[in-house]
Amino acid sequence: MSKHPKHKPHSDVRARDPHFAREQQKYAHPLPSREYLIEILQEQGVPVSTHDLVALLEIQPQEEDAFTRRLGAMARDGQLMQNRRGAWLIPHKADLIRGRVEGHRDGYGFLVPDEGEQDIFLSEKEMREVLHGDRALVRVTGQDRRGRLEGKIVEVLERANKTVVGRVFCEHGVWFVVAENTRISQDILLVPPDKGRRALASRAGDVVVVELLEHPTRSSQPIGRIVEILGAYADPGMEIEIALRAFDLPFEFSKAARDQARRLPDEVRPSDLKGRVDLRDLPLVTIDGETAKDFDDAVYCSRQDRGFRLVVAIADVSHYVKDGSALDDTARERGNSVYFPRRVIPMLPEKLSNGLCSLNPEVDRLAMVCDMAIDRQGKIQSYSFCNAVFRSRARLTYTQVAAALYEGDAASRERLAERLPDLENLDALYRVLAKARTRRGAIDFETVETHMVFDDQGKISAILPYERNDAHRLIEECMLAANVCASDFLQKHGHAALYRIHEGPAPEKLQKLRSFLAGFGLQLGGGDDPHASDYAQLLERIQGRPDKQLLQTVMLRSLAQAVYAPDNVGHFGLAYESYTHFTSPIRRYPDLLVHRAIKAVLRGRTYAPGEDWHSIGMHCSMTERRADEATRDVDAWLKCYFMRDRVGETFTGSVSAAVPFGLFVAIDGIFVEGLVHVSDLGQDYYHFDDTQHALVGERTGRRYRLSDRVSVQLVRVDLDTRKIDFRLIETAKSGGKRG
Repeated sequence: MSKHPKHKPHSDVRARDPHFAREQQKYAHPLPSREYLIEILQEQGVPVSTHDLVALLEIQPQEEDAFTRRLGAMARDGQLMQNRRGAWLIPHKADLIRGRVEGHRDGYGFLVPDEGEQDIFLSEKEMREVLHGDRALVRVTGQDRRGRLEGKIVEVLERANKTVVGRVFCEHGVWFVVAENTRISQDILLVPPDKGRRALASRAGDVVVVELLEHPTRSSQPIGRIVEILGAYADPGMEIEIALRAFDLPFEFSKAARDQARRLPDEVRPSDLKGRVDLRDLPLVTIDGETAKDFDDAVYCSRQDRGFRLVVAIADVSHYVKDGSALDDTARERGNSVYFPRRVIPMLPEKLSNGLCSLNPEVDRLAMVCDMAIDRQGKIQSYSFCNAVFRSRARLTYTQVAAALYEGDAASRERLAERLPDLENLDALYRVLAKARTRRGAIDFETVETHMVFDDQGKISAILPYERNDAHRLIEECMLAANVCASDFLQKHGHAALYRIHEGPAPEKLQKLRSFLAGFGLQLGGGDDPHASDYAQLLERIQGRPDKQLLQTVMLRSLAQAVYAPDNVGHFGLAYESYTHFTSPIRRYPDLLVHRAIKAVLRGRTYAPGEDWHSIGMHCSMTERRADEATRDVDAWLKCYFMRDRVGETFTGSVSAAVPFGLFVAIDGIFVEGLVHVSDLGQDYYHFDDTQHALVGERTGRRYRLSDRVSVQLVRVDLDTRKIDFRLIETAKSGGKRG
């Protein structure tokens, strides 16, 4: 007996096919048309198995093979898709998503959608035909056991990697390169150079740059050829050379940009002064770090009857870097300067960054000036912008100013005697602005920044905390005031621009934070829509608590990352309704765009960059993240190199993060972090509590969480993966508590 009963060739269900006649003309045994199949699935409204479709459409046994082939052809053409259980459904347009591929060191990856939706998991099989950074079109196929969206790559839209930096290896006679960027998990097969394979053998283990000749497919690995040999892996500075290429950081200026910079004058010319306010009699000064080379802001403060006059002069980069020029193109491509230990990759050539646009003392410099009147409560009463020329009267350092103003150092006060009255005015204004910041409710997380001390071989000899003093904070408040005025100016005049936006916590992160705080008997105010002041008040309440660092870290992680965008939604962390970046056009491209927009308004015109504001905001946000990732990578490599000879030593530290696979521990005094793998936590099964940011033993109830004190032994350092592994020795009194 057949699986399905025989039906008339032209049954009612088949006869309803609007294209039945067409199918009859084309085939001796006509099948349901593609259009009809789609219509049937739309009517069902749920995924339908092949077995049920066969019954529903009265497919005869002799037709089943052809019908199955038709379903497969429709799937290949994107008209149908199968879910994880093999049932058929229609791939709505919403299921086809464009985005950027983000690889993971373990081979799988994610599609980060262009429209900011939930990331889509890509299995190791799907990742075979793409590399980290590629753009792809992905079809959502369902959800995995963890509730994550899963996808299938439909089409590779754009290849991101023309070259890859990595190390040369050989196994079983096959030469290949392992990418330094661990997000690229595929080995790149090498074609032998003209001199043959012996030339490759002499470079085994070296760091090279490979040009990709063939990109990966589902059935083949990427293929490339060596185009640059960087040298031995441990050469001084090699970690930076690797990062520049691994993170695709532009580090060489184009010939056109170099030529244009070379043609710039060496000093301000009389013709440059046309239409500028002459502020050369105003005693502005620069205050920066001891090692700073580019001075892009100068300040002056005087007292007025009702408060203060604050003048902030910013290097007029836009006078020299014209929209659409070669210098503008290179500045846009870079997006920002990148600061590595001992090396800076500037956004603009040195002729500008350390020359014409560096506000060196006692030379004429062009500037965009924000002149503010601020009352005794720290409120900006009025402001104006102008194109100006001025002369910095002194190049001061934070250390000098702090010694004179805050440490009562008599020698420092004597050396700065001529500048001291103006500095004291700046300090008085700073006190007013700091109080206004507190009243406003700005969040002020306490973080420890570090810097590395290097020996003559270019390797770390020590990692030390970077101490901020009130002189740093004084300048910071002056810059914040100027940035707020720039944002307000553009908004009031209705001119499009890039704002520095920082949105409040997402609902799911807020809920997790509230649940976490409840476990400590704490509560964040503000309900479902907290203000920055609610965070600030909670931070104030936890001062002095032994678990302060834990609480502060979790609060910080609940917040979003600040980005550049034309939609002004305010800055949550700073508690500003409107905020932009104006004060660093030498090293940040968004600031340069803001300068151009302000100048356009002053001239009664409109400025529009070469692409829409939204796209350029996304680009600048990307270059900022790229720089952060590259500098973190270099820092991690240097720290691994610093620790490589200390394997076997024991250290004390604090748990800096709890994750499903273990505990990250920050070592006291040397500011290095490593992992204690969950398998090294003892004879128990530990599960991760993401609400409490803790690992909890299933049998013992032992709990490890942020800020717990522990003793560990260094067991492994891996320079290739930038990993430091510890073994737990013992838990201090405050850590490893039973729950």
